[in-house]
Amino acid sequence: MHPILFEIPRIIIFGWTIGPVPIRLYGLMIGLGFVIGIALAARQAKKEGVAPERVLDLGVYLLLTAIVGSRFLFVMTNLHEFADRPWEAFALWKGGLVFYGGLLAAVPVGIWYLRRHRLPVWKTADIMAPSIALGQAFGRLGCFFAGCCYGATCNLPFGITFNDPHSIAPLGVPLFPTQLMESGGAALIFITLLLLRRSKKFDGQLFWTYVLFYAVLRFMIEFFRGDEIRGLYFGGVISTSQIIALGMFALSGIMMWKLRNAVIAK
Repeated sequence: MHPILFEIPRIIIFGWTIGPVPIRLYGLMIGLGFVIGIALAARQAKKEGVAPERVLDLGVYLLLTAIVGSRFLFVMTNLHEFADRPWEAFALWKGGLVFYGGLLAAVPVGIWYLRRHRLPVWKTADIMAPSIALGQAFGRLGCFFAGCCYGATCNLPFGITFNDPHSIAPLGVPLFPTQLMESGGAALIFITLLLLRRSKKFDGQLFWTYVLFYAVLRFMIEFFRGDEIRGLYFGGVISTSQIIALGMFALSGIMMWKLRNAVIAK
């Protein structure tokens, strides 16, 4: 697990020293997940008669909004960490993104964009859903390389030990590989959504299925997490993300019930 892939060496231009600039695997994996995911979504949009260029633009809006939202939620749940160094709230390269913050910020922005350009909201959401899951799988691999979102101490054979001094995770201690667990779960959700697409009954089904499955996955993964600064409540029994996951699980069930009944009523 090496957070830094390589460094661009220090150079001097007209007396100004630039660098060295580290190329981090965290950002690289997020970027790779975005490019592959948005390309797949644009391809599917063309098949379903939705303007692929609009989907590409939407992807950029969602990515930027998700980054801001996920960082905002992390900072809000860990304000004490930034009390003395508030400028570090912008240090994204050090890790610290809460996915649910990104999702909660991106959904209203996405709906606004779709309505502004008169695109079918739930049909487009279904087009994007598998790509979100795939991007998430890549993103958690980035977390693994950076050492953020690390697991609790693990005495089982599959425990992962971080040794790179640039890693965010505690060094020299075997930990649950929560990043890999969530990445694998997101990849399974991606495959499930692709299979479900063939027998979809109503628009919105894929998107809310993704929300439901991810809520279950995240709720379970949280029990193995070791980075307690993410916010714990009720005596450390439940985390911020688990509270949100419970709400998203309930909301996804309600929305699928409403959308399915709307189709039947027609």
